[in-house]
Amino acid sequence: MIKEEHFTDKVADVIQLDETLSDIVKAQVMRNLAKLKGTKVNILITGATGCGKSSTINALFGSDKAKVGQGVAPETMDIKKFELSNIVLYDSPGLGDGKEADLRHAKSIIEKLHEKDPQGNLLIDLVLVILDGSSRDLGTSFQLINEVIIPNLGEDNKRLLVAINQADIAMKGRYWNDNENRPEPELIKFLEEKVNSTSKRIKEATDIDVEPIYYSAGYKNGNQAQNPYNLSKLMLLILQHTKEEKRAVFVQDINKDSNMWKDDDRLKDYRGEIQKTLWDSVKESASQGADIGGAIFGAPGRVIGGAIGAIGGFISGLFSGW
Repeated sequence: MIKEEHFTDKVADVIQLDETLSDIVKAQVMRNLAKLKGTKVNILITGATGCGKSSTINALFGSDKAKVGQGVAPETMDIKKFELSNIVLYDSPGLGDGKEADLRHAKSIIEKLHEKDPQGNLLIDLVLVILDGSSRDLGTSFQLINEVIIPNLGEDNKRLLVAINQADIAMKGRYWNDNENRPEPELIKFLEEKVNSTSKRIKEATDIDVEPIYYSAGYKNGNQAQNPYNLSKLMLLILQHTKEEKRAVFVQDINKDSNMWKDDDRLKDYRGEIQKTLWDSVKESASQGADIGGAIFGAPGRVIGGAIGAIGGFISGLFSGW
């Protein structure tokens, strides 16, 4: 299997050939790119059994990163680690399979939240809690959020994300438009009420403000498949809650299949915002400490100042299908 070339190497190749940049500037940018290439974003993904964690991982970062429906007895499961180029995913066993198993899984989650990297910083950058939009009983999930995760987040509550999956079967499949892959007004109202009630319950229990979203991770079963819905909204939420200096690394690992991102609620230009966010992060990361000057940087896709402009062109090229 041929390993995909890292985007920072492609950018570095162009910069080295740019005659408009001094050797000093090139050296600084090269150091910045090397640091960026080694940067990791660690995401803990958790939720009740059957909420669609594996399907979400596969949709966000490419198919078959995580096995859907692994068939392993819940009491024997540990937190599974999926290490991509720059994104490290920790898939926690689902809760709701018995008190003893849940206590063990909660302990593992708490230990992971307190784990530190070699530099002494908290390892986990983000905690994504996935709720099952088709379930009326979310008590286990709220217990997980309110009693396990939030008390162990420390001062940075921005690390917590809550997303409601399986929007397509939230009302037993009614009011979902299969042809357009989107909810009808009746289902939208139901999902928005679920979002609001989720936010309210967490606020009342913990005094923490959380802004959940709803989505569908989609599925693929033999010849049958359904594209995700609002996956771009979820990805933008993840980027916005990631530290600015780390956002650029998602360029390498994000799912490059444009079909996975095309269906959303159209309340915002999520795909455009993702592209801009990634561009801004790469631009800032590459130029940090280098006396380049703002005039060299242009909008994504515009070649201004040779190599640096090519960074924007490269990111735009990643999502040309969008």
